[in-house]
Amino acid sequence: MPLLNRDYESRPAAFYERLRAEYGPVAPVDVLGVPVWLVIGYSQVLDVLRDARGVWSRRVDSWRAYREGQVPADWPMLPVMESDSSGFRDGAESTRLRGAWSEGLRPFQERGRPQARELERAVHAYADELITVIAESGGRSGWADLSAQYARPLPLMVTGRLIGFPTDSGADEMIMDLWRVLDAGPDAQEASDRLMARVAEVCEARVREPREDLPSYMLAAAPDLTAEELAREMAMLTGLSGDITANLICNTITEVLIGETGARDSLSAGMIKEAINRASIAHPPMANLAFRWPRSDVRLGRFRIAAGDPVMVSPAAAHLDPAFTGGGSQDSVYSSRAHLAWSAGPHACLGRDLATTITMIAVERAFHRFASLDLALPPDQLPWRSSPLIRGLRSLPVNYTLAGDFGTRPEAAEQPAGEEAAAGSDEPGATSLVRRIMRLMRRS
Repeated sequence: MPLLNRDYESRPAAFYERLRAEYGPVAPVDVLGVPVWLVIGYSQVLDVLRDARGVWSRRVDSWRAYREGQVPADWPMLPVMESDSSGFRDGAESTRLRGAWSEGLRPFQERGRPQARELERAVHAYADELITVIAESGGRSGWADLSAQYARPLPLMVTGRLIGFPTDSGADEMIMDLWRVLDAGPDAQEASDRLMARVAEVCEARVREPREDLPSYMLAAAPDLTAEELAREMAMLTGLSGDITANLICNTITEVLIGETGARDSLSAGMIKEAINRASIAHPPMANLAFRWPRSDVRLGRFRIAAGDPVMVSPAAAHLDPAFTGGGSQDSVYSSRAHLAWSAGPHACLGRDLATTITMIAVERAFHRFASLDLALPPDQLPWRSSPLIRGLRSLPVNYTLAGDFGTRPEAAEQPAGEEAAAGSDEPGATSLVRRIMRLMRRS
């Protein structure tokens, strides 16, 4: 059965349940012409991710059909799997690169560190300025696409800051190239080539002269990292942060507005992180995770999976498994923190705290700055964009009314409780960067 079909895009729950009824926790599917085992049972997904027996490989050369030359050279997902980044390494190589990531991200993820406080101030400033720009173009009350005008540009600007892109107007085209790559339009390949060249330049410069940015911190943790390896890791970051964090922001806002999963109640109670967890259960930004291959034959569900067969685990389907939901609705999930949106085990997402913090700030600022926010379409008519891995909204159309005077920047007192470091800040350059980027986006 083809994975990409009308039900998968518009009614994924029904699609996964049909697979579960016919095949059990593991189902054979076709992914863009390639046969793949899709793992949809919660316990089976967790078993594969944790890999307690050391069965599963992330290296593309573990794929039997790939080794035998049976995978078409133009298969759309192949460039990702051949990227040789840490996401597709095993053993000591994976440990070395993930160690660099862990140490490199630490200054930005430990909220008591000055780098983390500075980054949060920047995220606050970017978010508030994006909302101000929305109001300036749409008025105190109006219509907006919170995906294109808010959720997508915000993490792109944060990513540029993390990587150490220049803060002057030279950063604009790099961020726009990030946008073009994620849009996957006709100019995506040229944009990708330009972006990777600039990322490589930054990484080579950091090898020679470290600064206070992510590549430099990773190099400090793993001095044997080459500029080429570092550039591959930064390339992976641009894709993950641009798509996944943007989708998480959109999906959380959507779930709060729909109010069917407990996200609205969580937000009303002041528990933004819980609202994010609820949204991650209902619509994980990565519906399915990239392939793994068993090193030896393994029993999974009702099937015996041959060594080298591609296996794709599905957090989205696992979250619908009665073993996870308790047999009832989404509201009967026994623990919202047991979701698999960030993966688990030796390849779990190392940047989850940073992505969660960015999302928390984005969601808080949106619901603080807008006095009212309502979907401009019925929930079942929202336009979803589905790929074999990613599920996110193409657009998030809303009708809004702004709180307060939209012509002025928000006061320091409006910062959320517990964000003293961000209060009163006016991040230098944030206003000009946001406005330059939004002008370029309107022209593109």
